[in-house]
Formats: sequence, structure tokens, C-alpha cells
Amino acid sequence: MADKSHRVPVKEQEALVRAKNFEEVCLGYDAAEAMEEASRCLKCKNPQCQKGCPVGIDIPGFLREAEEGNFEGAYEVISKYSALPAVCGRVCPQESQCEAKCIRGIKGEPVSIGKLERFVADWARENGIRPKAATEKKGKKVAVIGSGPAGLTCAGDLAKMGYDVTIFEALHKAGGVLVYGIPEFRLPKDTVVKEEIENVKALGVTIETNVVVGKSVTIDELLTEEGFSAVFIGSGAGLPKFMGIPGENANGVFSANEFLTRNNLMKAFDNAYDTPIFHGKRVAVVGGGNVAMDAARTALRLGAETYIVYRRSEEELPARAEEIQHAKEEGIRFKLLTNPKEIISDENGWVKAMVCVEMELGEPDASGRRRPIEKAGSEFELPADAVIMSLGTSPNPLISSTTDGLECNKHKCILANEENGQTSRRGVFAGGDAVTGAATVILAMGAGKAAARGIDEYLSQGE
Repeated sequence: MADKSHRVPVKEQEALVRAKNFEEVCLGYDAAEAMEEASRCLKCKNPQCQKGCPVGIDIPGFLREAEEGNFEGAYEVISKYSALPAVCGRVCPQESQCEAKCIRGIKGEPVSIGKLERFVADWARENGIRPKAATEKKGKKVAVIGSGPAGLTCAGDLAKMGYDVTIFEALHKAGGVLVYGIPEFRLPKDTVVKEEIENVKALGVTIETNVVVGKSVTIDELLTEEGFSAVFIGSGAGLPKFMGIPGENANGVFSANEFLTRNNLMKAFDNAYDTPIFHGKRVAVVGGGNVAMDAARTALRLGAETYIVYRRSEEELPARAEEIQHAKEEGIRFKLLTNPKEIISDENGWVKAMVCVEMELGEPDASGRRRPIEKAGSEFELPADAVIMSLGTSPNPLISSTTDGLECNKHKCILANEENGQTSRRGVFAGGDAVTGAATVILAMGAGKAAARGIDEYLSQGE
């Protein structure tokens, strides 16, 4: 009997090759490899993997179909639960969710659930298979604000229930963080994101771009003048945070949000587009999350020597292990236990160096991670001609400030019921980063799914 304790390896671009292009790093499984990997599933009577999935996918069900080579059947199982399987298969942190609970992982490696989800979704796309639209309509309209993971999921689920759903997107292109935040080499836009959005539209969802809710139209107007029976706010968290250190206003200092948006949505990396962005020859990225890794790996591909500057140790890095490993392989340098104190400019106002201080870890703070403490007399200069701040984001207060009766916390996050997305305003629901602050794609999807259930329950009770 073949040893099934180890995963079927997944092909990737060589590190030194991919570090110079924006093509997808992971090449994925072929059909034979997918069937072999799916056969590693132990077919547990009480599958823990499904409990670890924020959107509750029937993982054993789709793995059974994939093992038999029935990829269309596998896709039908997944698409009952997820509107974005090709996206989730690429960017979802499966290692801390479904795969973390896989029983196969106790005495070996867990089943590669994420890579199999990706394969099935890609196979469906390549074979022209789309999810099926609802046959019966409810006769009620629901507005969804934002076309990111939360909005697309909520809209897709409501459309499957028979509601008439319109998504309002502020940017000129749908997809939210999927198009402006995650780089092409992790998540291809035209072949993956665009087609996932087309799948949502195939369910009957209408998407209107260039609509800034709070300016173009208000939530009050949607409910009282436009005929919508409920509204879901999935507007994300796109307002960047900075450190507030001296010199932070120098030329060459960017938020990761701006740097990635200019590269991903406006194609600054492509010489065919007249939308360049300065990146310098030596870039320091401050932060240790997935966005920091994305910004650093993008800067590297633009030709810069790139550093990650993070105030805690490698053990505390919040980014996915896979992203950290890829960054190291590609040549990103890590300055750990290091914290910026000041940015120094040249006579023309451009960044020339960052003053940093070495840190050591003390007692755990409220997050459970050990608190970083400065080492006395450890200041040094890190030469850099561009600095990218990747310190998280918060929601833009435009929507909350233009909506009557919508309560928020001190961070401008909308207060909403975790179980059903209901806000303080009757008929208005919210979820994803607009509620939690910056989090993962899959958690936003889970919130969108919960809100869809809440909206259906609310409208089924006659509002």
C-alpha cells in the first residue's frame, strides 16, 4: 500500500525565476495529482475539517467526488457553500482552519484541502461550468455595498435564495481587496477574480461600479427612495494606518494600501500602463502580516532590494507560513526585533534612511504575544529610498457618518451582530472588515454568509 502520510507535492515556479515576474507562483495540481491527493482523505464519520471552515464547506463531500474524478460534482458541492472557491483555494489560511483540524495531520501531513479546492474551481472555470441561478424569485430587492469577499458572498447567497440583489462598488472595477490588495502572483485577476465575479453575476446579481455610497447615494435613500428592502454593508477597511514618527511625510513613504492598489488595480508593474509608482532601489516594508509580505514581494519584483522590518520575532509574524517561506526563498531580507523611530530625508525631501532601534521581547500583552521592548543604545540607520507602511487599515467613516442610527466603535468599525450581521439600524446589516477591521478573505466571506441568512430571516418575517 502506498504511503499516504505525505501530501502530493505541488509544483511552483523556481524562486529566482518568479522573483522577476508577476506570474502565479503556485502552479497547482493536474487531474491525476488531485485525485491522488483527494484519496488521502480518511472519510471520517465526524469530519473536523468542515468545522474549521468559516463558510462550512462539505469538505469530505467534495473530496469524495474529486477522488473519483467527478470534478463537476465536486464543484457543485463546493459552490453550494462558497461563491469564491478559486480565490479561497489560493489565499485562505487553510493551515490554521480546515487543514489544522484534519485527522490525517495527526500522524502525517493533512490533506491539501486548499490546493484541491483551487484545482476543482479552476477545472470548472476551464470547462465553462457556472453555479446555477435560483428558479423562484422572492420579489424583494437587497442592496449590497462593496464587491469584496463579504459583499460578493452575501450577494451570491441572497441571489441563490431568490432575492433581487444589486452590488454598489465605489471603484471602477469590482472585486474589492481581491483586485486592489492581493498581488497578481498570488491571485491572477483576469483568469481567476474576474471569472469568480462572473459566477456571482450568473446567479442574477447586478453590479454597479463608480457608486460611492455616502456621496452618490446614501443608505437612507436606498431604503426610502430606491425600493430596497434591506442593505448589507461590506465596504471593507481601506483607510491605512501610520506610525506617527518624525519624517513620515517624506517623499517615498507609502501605505501598503496605496502601493498595492497602484500595482494591482492600476497595473503600475506593467510598462504598457501609464500608471508608474516610485519604488526605489532599496525598500523597507514595516510590518509582518500578509499585506507586508505582498508589498515586499511586489517591490522585489519591481527590482528593489527589499527588507521586512518587524518589531517582534519570527515566531510572532502574523503572515501565513507559506507567504513567509516564499518571501525568504525569493530573497526578501528580514530585520526582526527591529522598530523604526524616524525617517531621514535628503535635501530634496526624499527618503534616504530609516532610524531603527533593536527590540527584545518582554511579558505577553493583551494579544497574548510578548510585548516588544526597546534595547537601550541600540539605534542604527537602515539605508532606504522608499518606505512602505503595512500597519493595518481601518474602515472609512463615510458610510457610517452619512447613515442615521448606525452605531460604530471608537475605531469607526460598524457594530453588528456576529450571528446575523444586524446593525443598530433596522434593515441594515454589515460584515467583514467594515465590522472587524482588517482580517482575512475567508472570515469576511463567513460574515457575508451569516448576514445573508440574517437578511433572509428579517425579510421572511415581513421586515
